[in-house]
Amino acid sequence: MTFSICVHETYVDDEGADQHRFGVAVTTRLPGVGALCPHASEDGAIATQSVTNVELGRKGLDYLADGLAVDDALQALLNADDGREQRQLHGVDADGTFAFTGEGCHDWAGHRTGSDYTVAGNLLTGDSVVDAVADSYEGSGRDEPLAKRLIDALGVGHAEGGDKREDLPIQSAAVVVATTEDREMDPYYDDLRVDATETPLRDLRETFALAREGYEAAVEKYATE
Repeated sequence: MTFSICVHETYVDDEGADQHRFGVAVTTRLPGVGALCPHASEDGAIATQSVTNVELGRKGLDYLADGLAVDDALQALLNADDGREQRQLHGVDADGTFAFTGEGCHDWAGHRTGSDYTVAGNLLTGDSVVDAVADSYEGSGRDEPLAKRLIDALGVGHAEGGDKREDLPIQSAAVVVATTEDREMDPYYDDLRVDATETPLRDLRETFALAREGYEAAVEKYATE
């Protein structure tokens, strides 16, 4: 009962080498979504939701690490899942995308895919929520860290109507970003969760800002020692 976005981007690191990064962000009107739905590694990003089967995310990343394409990996997992019609599963790898919304997901439920991203949601106010998230990401550019841009995209979806269950005030949100780059210190803001709050995206945005500030302070401190 959630909406989420998975993204793949290419970039050039400080040494001039080509790299890939993968990100996933999610929010829902239930606590603890970060422990269940978002999964990312240097091989791809996956979100598993609706009647959530966490193993679809965990095994999906294992399959990607073994070299399977994301569409083959996630379709194979769904084929073996008796509850697949109640699942929503989507993700990206370096070469493609996959998105599935089972017929048993509650309205409004659906997804949208681009060349390097997927967005999906269920129990939403309408399809405009998914479109708003996708359009926000597409227009975000590359000036800010991916984690921030994903949080901002969810915020636009929430403003569009988001999760329609207004009788459930305790919510959560999470963002995870992984990269192929071998970094001495991973940014603290690439793996963040807000597990129980009435304002999940505002809180996650504030948590990101503080984590970014702390990371930059640590980099400055240890660069001079």
